[in-house]
Amino acid sequence: MPDLLTAALGHAERGWHVFPLRPDDKRPAFPDHAAEQCTGRDPRCRAAGRHIGWEDRATTDLDRIRRAWSARPYGIGIACGPSRLVVIDLDIRKPGQTMPPGYHGHGCGLTVLTALAARHGGTIDPTYTVTTGRRGTHLYYQHPTTGPTLRNTTATLGPMVDTRAAGGYVVAAGSTVATRPYTVDLDTDPAPLPTWLADLLAPAPLPPQRPVVVDLGTNRAGAYVRAAIAREVDRVTGAAPGERNRSLYVAAVALGQLVAGGALTEDDAQSVLEQAAVSAGLRTAEAYRTVRSGLTAGARRPRQVAA
Repeated sequence: MPDLLTAALGHAERGWHVFPLRPDDKRPAFPDHAAEQCTGRDPRCRAAGRHIGWEDRATTDLDRIRRAWSARPYGIGIACGPSRLVVIDLDIRKPGQTMPPGYHGHGCGLTVLTALAARHGGTIDPTYTVTTGRRGTHLYYQHPTTGPTLRNTTATLGPMVDTRAAGGYVVAAGSTVATRPYTVDLDTDPAPLPTWLADLLAPAPLPPQRPVVVDLGTNRAGAYVRAAIAREVDRVTGAAPGERNRSLYVAAVALGQLVAGGALTEDDAQSVLEQAAVSAGLRTAEAYRTVRSGLTAGARRPRQVAA
């Protein structure tokens, strides 16, 4: 346990936001439920009045970290979004794994990434490097300071090459998974993400979207609901990177109260918030789930609007 505590404190001192994983496991220790199953019984969720997931719980607060890792031998997760990290996850080819055309002869993600760099005239710069429990490699890079927020990808760059960024986490050095240790291979500050990699990982631009039109009438109640919608849309579109999903949930709870009170239809609330979320850079599937969860939570506290 002291070694895990020391490792967790060391990661936090680098500015990386850490949170507990189940001992010897990859899964977050807290919370023990998904957003859509949140009943408010969890103390953190109850205090906040909303679901608090692992990313919200990630911290650099040294006192909180000491309390958590003094209690149990938790593994260490690093939340990539708040830590402003992009981690390239390079796997080892599994026995019997069939490679797609063009990748025959590649035995690991590192050879795939090396070939990709050569094709794009790029380099793989030395950076903070971790060897995973299954002998794969995690390359830690700084998230670009300009451009779109990068998110998780699976085999977008090629087979055996995944990435973890906003909305994702990695098992940190000092942890074990199934008794296999994660160890530091190169202890240095993360390098800036190479431009050629940032370009390949940038999300495709969104197609032009038609605004959602909500018919609310012209009376005082309609004006109130219209202002409430505008306020919550602004909350979502104005949220900082790493805060967008949480802001979307809060907005959905607020509009969910109006839906439950009969002032707004559920379809209109869903459509307006989904469009705001996607325009802010969230993925459609992620936005849908978050809005559904927030509307459900808001429905527990209906809000009436005077006519």
